[in-house]
Amino acid sequence: MDILALVVFVIAILFVTRSIKVVPQQHAWVVERLGKYHGTLVPGLNFLVPFVDRLAYKHSLKEIPLDVPSQVCITRDNTQLQVDGILYFQVTDAQRASYGSSNYILAITQLAQTTLRSVIGKMELDKTFEERDAINAHVVNALDEAVLNWGVKVLRYEIKDLTPPAEILHAMQAQITAERGKRALIAASEGRRQEQINIATGEREAFIARSEGQKAAEINKAQGEAAAITAVAEATADAIRKIAAAIEQPGGAQAVQLKVAEKAVDAYAQLAQKNNTMIVPGNMSEVAGLIGTAMALFKQKAPG
Repeated sequence: MDILALVVFVIAILFVTRSIKVVPQQHAWVVERLGKYHGTLVPGLNFLVPFVDRLAYKHSLKEIPLDVPSQVCITRDNTQLQVDGILYFQVTDAQRASYGSSNYILAITQLAQTTLRSVIGKMELDKTFEERDAINAHVVNALDEAVLNWGVKVLRYEIKDLTPPAEILHAMQAQITAERGKRALIAASEGRRQEQINIATGEREAFIARSEGQKAAEINKAQGEAAAITAVAEATADAIRKIAAAIEQPGGAQAVQLKVAEKAVDAYAQLAQKNNTMIVPGNMSEVAGLIGTAMALFKQKAPG
């Protein structure tokens, strides 16, 4: 009886271990019943029929990085290019991933390499360095259509390195050095050009400033001369007004006549002193009249 109980206990343990399965989160387990697909176990506690059902495949539903081996690709301008990358994919259908391909990881790797060679073969060498994002997008689009039957979705592809041959690298480095030298020469010439422009601008502004200064000085001078002329004119007018007022006074006219006669006599005397030649007025009657007038005025002023 003890042996029978032990056998029953062992069978019970086997029955429990084979019938109860706990699936982790983000995993999917494929169950076959009598060699045929039966279902997919979801995360959590699941029950199987012992000795009838079996776990055929276990898949992770997480994002999986897949290193794509390095390979040599030939560009459109017949240049060899060493390329390697990394592919990110995810299992979306456990049944298709189990039965769609015997090894979907190897199939994805081979397809990624083939697609990459095809994409790079349509591009020139310079474009491969400039359009890495476009290459990645082409590879993802091509793979995503091809792996639908494998229950896998390609999320993204990233080129890790693009390595041309050594001689191409040297030529590219020489081109970069020449381009930098060219930019340096252009920058220097632009600097000299800007310097000349600044000098010319400064000279022009200085000339304008000097012209403005001269203009202001001439305006000030003209204004000063105008003010002086105005002052002289005003003084002369004031003197004339005073003389006119004095003439209106009693004896004013006679005083003016006497002053005019005195000035005339003095003028003739000065001319006679400056020249050895005797000067005789052309109209002696005018001179005599002036002298007579002066004597008459003098007698009137003298006390009786």
